Amino acid sequence: MTIINPSAAQDVYRDAGENIQFTTYLIDREDIAKDRDGLAEFADRLAAIERSMAIRYPDAQLKVAFGLGATAWRLLFPTASQPKELVDFTPIKGPRYTAPATAGDLFMHVRAKEMAVVFEVMDQAREFLRDWTTVIDETHGFRYFEGRAIIGFIDGTENPAGNDAAEYALIGDEDPEFANGSYAFAQKYTHNMDAWNALHTEAQEKAIGRHKFTDRELDDDEKLANAHNLASQDNTDGIEHKIVRMNVPYAKPGEGIAGTYFIGYARHFTVTQRMLENMFTQSDRLLDFSTPITGNTFFIPSRPLLERIAAGDLFPVE
Repeated sequence: MTIINPSAAQDVYRDAGENIQFTTYLIDREDIAKDRDGLAEFADRLAAIERSMAIRYPDAQLKVAFGLGATAWRLLFPTASQPKELVDFTPIKGPRYTAPATAGDLFMHVRAKEMAVVFEVMDQAREFLRDWTTVIDETHGFRYFEGRAIIGFIDGTENPAGNDAAEYALIGDEDPEFANGSYAFAQKYTHNMDAWNALHTEAQEKAIGRHKFTDRELDDDEKLANAHNLASQDNTDGIEHKIVRMNVPYAKPGEGIAGTYFIGYARHFTVTQRMLENMFTQSDRLLDFSTPITGNTFFIPSRPLLERIAAGDLFPVE
């Protein structure tokens, strides 16, 4: 009998949103007791911030996910159990490209219909984080037309939908202490849009494995052997394993910068890991135009577990 309960989870499997901010933090580590007090207060205040914004702007469709990396978990909760699949991400080296591993202790993913709501949440969060953390990456994303990636293709076609999404995104009976949490993998890419746009549409379609306009999948014999929708799959034991993925465009068009912030939420991080290994060992054609510049794994606690963190239940007894 499953113990998955979507109402107990943070916002890890719903839509990508229209205005999005990803923020990665490092804990200062100057005073661990202060860090623990700061985390407890923030875990308590975060729920209050969300409730207040839901009342003030009920149509904004605010969604928030907050998580911790493996190193931060061990630092803050040295005597507590650790989620079974929470690991420090390590680089994946393929024959041509490498998925880097970068630093990150804490992570926030906030999205809403209005950017003002995203700003308000993050501005309030800063009040409780700024004295004991440092921001190392802040990326503002947006919905591109009808949900296309910045490279022009519809995104998320193969994502599990509806109630099925929770089964792929949320931890269940296999790790009951951390049920309704999720493993997040965050990876920021920059794109060589000049080179990508220089390709004819048919060449782009062969690289992705789908028609650009209709989003219809190409027949396998029409795709490149390392087409993105082939190389990024996990078909271990003949079964297609899925995660909930969101590719969020970001850009500084005046500077000619465009990229994708990939966030994948999974019940099993091992599935995400195998997908990444396949992409990089098979030299996914999309990597010829896309350079990964970050790579972090985080655990997104359930709402009840956040309440326990706020109460200090996981901290060591002094």
